[in-house]
Amino acid sequence: MIRSEVLKSLLPVISDQFVVCNIGLPSQELHMMDDQPTNFYMLGTMGLSSSIGLGVALAQGQKVISIDGDGSVLTNFGTLPTIANNVADNYILFIVDNGSYGSTGDQPTYAGQKTSLTDVARACGCENVVECQAEDAPRVMQEALDSDKMTVIVCKCESGNIKVPVITMDPVVIRDRFMKELAARNA
Repeated sequence: MIRSEVLKSLLPVISDQFVVCNIGLPSQELHMMDDQPTNFYMLGTMGLSSSIGLGVALAQGQKVISIDGDGSVLTNFGTLPTIANNVADNYILFIVDNGSYGSTGDQPTYAGQKTSLTDVARACGCENVVECQAEDAPRVMQEALDSDKMTVIVCKCESGNIKVPVITMDPVVIRDRFMKELAARNA
């Protein structure tokens, strides 16, 4: 399975959740497949989905899922120790580990070579780290949602992309509708 297929398989589990999605193709794929006001699409900020998702989780009580890529996590390597030291049991980091920078042409990442993001997350102090194969992603995500424990999921999948349209929605609109949904559910 490639990233878009993993995201599609997750939709029945995450459609009603707050999702902060990684820049580029992951956001475009999620937007195309299941645009929701509870989805916050990253535009122009590589490596920050996990940090923003953690901040949203710490600031309020709703569950928050960050969908990030191995390349983005490697770009913002400080995010894993930050997550480990700021536990939010309403937070799930879902790392799509396809061993490549998918949005820029599938150049290989170190996660596709010697670096294990599962081992790195554990070494940083993340206590609930699960590695899974792509076909197990929906079950593992549901278990994480049911556990009410901060969870880092490293989902191993194949590299590859589908054609998707760019997101033409204004970033301010994306932010405002996401914040409005958060406020409504936290009221």
